[in-house]
Amino acid sequence: MKVHFEPYLVLAGLTHRSALIAWGGFYFKVSRTDGEWKLVDDSDLTTVHPPRSASIGARSHPYGQAHVEVYDESGRLAGTGDTRTANHVFVSGLEPERVYTYRVVVDGREWAAGPRRDWVPGTRQGLAESGRSYVNRFRTHPRPDAPADLTFAALGDFGTGVRRPSTPKRRQRDVAAALEQAVDREDVRLLLTTGDNIYAGRTLLGVPLGATGDEDDDWFFTYFQPYRYIVNRIPVYPCIGNHDGNETEVNDDRDQIMDNFFLSERLQGEESAGRASIGPGLFYRFRYGSDVELIALDTSRRFLLFGERFFRHVNHQPFLEAAFPAGGGAGAARWRVVFSHHPPYCAGPHYGNSRSSIEHLVPLFRRSGVALVLSGHEHNYQHSLADGVHYFVTGGGGKVREGRPDHTAEAHTVGWAARAHFLLVHLSGTRAHVVPIGEDGRLLEVRGPDGTIVEAVTTIDALSDAPVTSGRAVTPSK
Repeated sequence: MKVHFEPYLVLAGLTHRSALIAWGGFYFKVSRTDGEWKLVDDSDLTTVHPPRSASIGARSHPYGQAHVEVYDESGRLAGTGDTRTANHVFVSGLEPERVYTYRVVVDGREWAAGPRRDWVPGTRQGLAESGRSYVNRFRTHPRPDAPADLTFAALGDFGTGVRRPSTPKRRQRDVAAALEQAVDREDVRLLLTTGDNIYAGRTLLGVPLGATGDEDDDWFFTYFQPYRYIVNRIPVYPCIGNHDGNETEVNDDRDQIMDNFFLSERLQGEESAGRASIGPGLFYRFRYGSDVELIALDTSRRFLLFGERFFRHVNHQPFLEAAFPAGGGAGAARWRVVFSHHPPYCAGPHYGNSRSSIEHLVPLFRRSGVALVLSGHEHNYQHSLADGVHYFVTGGGGKVREGRPDHTAEAHTVGWAARAHFLLVHLSGTRAHVVPIGEDGRLLEVRGPDGTIVEAVTTIDALSDAPVTSGRAVTPSK
């Protein structure tokens, strides 16, 4: 056996003045006889790189003395960061709405330079020379007091893995490729997840077995490889799904989610400022310019058969009151966007409406002027409109649940599609455009409650409760 180490880069966080840049990688054993590739489990890392026990994320042991350089578009050095105690560093002193490039040097060698190897499934699975190299370019966020347009993507229920070829019901690799194209084409600035960021690798009679998501190696096929050339350029903002915790699976992956998304580092000081609430559960909010506020809610619960959902916990009531003030509050953003896992309104075919969310969260959305709510959980696309609030289910990032929703009246359903997909959301002035994109990169064919084809692009006017169906701002590939 020989050992191959494949390095990865991550733009783990971004503001209008700083960038959190991280690096890590994964080890593979390669058979000298038949060329078979085997990902090294975290528990076996000490055999290939003692005393290592983690290979990526905020808690991973440092790979060496690291120096990070950030350059502006003219090639001028705009900021640096150094560390010997971690595999991530904040680079500050950047300017708002500026394009930058970066490089990471560890022990005198540039990290992940040159053509990379990427996973190719099939009869001869393994890492193959893809001819692709990292393009480490990002644009800082606008100033918090400046109006700015925003295009972002939303992806849910995606962590099924790309180790094997796609099937009709498992399309993560295809959706990831389409998402990467959209990031390039539409100037996507950030990615929201609607939960179920990772699933157990195997199940027996519905019981998860191994690789549930609590170790770094579980995340290679489910996150770092499929979104490799996205997460080095735009930040990802996750929320928690039932498969990410103890609610559905036997192991709670929350610690690993905090680690691999660098959430403790990104949210440091946010709890004291009232913009986050952590433990138990994950709640946070952030501004993008002056017009947009994005709010992550934790709708999961600690156990499947008992216990209230985390948004009912007393610890989080001050956060919810501050995030959803009556009338919008002083200095309210024009667009208040909520993302969470369990949808308040869902037409099926497997799940229905969430009575708890409708009872406790929907009144908060209404009173504070929320116009857009994004969720996952059901593995299809749905759009509901209730009391002027637009609710979207985007749970087809990896798994697909075929079948027609059968509770459209109760869920106030406007449109649905049983396809793998992600959402593009464009916010500009007083209008928002929500565009569902399929795994082939094309606009989804969306059907109404009666099965007839309806307009796929939803355009929302912030000044009116009525939906608008003209003026497409984001154009998918044809």
